[in-house]
Amino acid sequence: MDLYFWLPTLSTAFIVISAVLVGIGWVLIIQGKREAHKKMMLAGAWAAILFFIIYMSRTVIVGNTAWGGPDHLKTFYQVFLIFHIVMATVAAVFGITTLVWGFKAKYAKHRRLGRVTSMIWFFTAITGVIVYTLLYVLYPGGHTKPVWEVIIGA
Repeated sequence: MDLYFWLPTLSTAFIVISAVLVGIGWVLIIQGKREAHKKMMLAGAWAAILFFIIYMSRTVIVGNTAWGGPDHLKTFYQVFLIFHIVMATVAAVFGITTLVWGFKAKYAKHRRLGRVTSMIWFFTAITGVIVYTLLYVLYPGGHTKPVWEVIIGA
């Protein structure tokens, strides 16, 4: 096993950890444990940041994995992947906004958007695991060049 396998596995693990921590944070706020909720949500945010750092590093340095499955599923996979990427982007923007409103004590806005954000976050984590499973477990594909090699023409 090499970086082509371990980096995606590690980044996927961090996004799952993030979703689990957000879920625990959600339970804590329902129980009225605000300080524990805050700590858990911050831990979830840090896990998401670690995911993003690993994911972007892998994308730039190692490259992304190409689809290795059958051609008749490629279009379905690509549509699913685009949907996942859009949802992940929305979740990240909503997550940052929700955290900022929490820190600024705008609790009504924080609470309203937080419910939506967490649901999108859970869905994004689940679809991320599905993408990982398709690319690295069910249909291991080839490797593309790292972004920096494409840019310099290597």
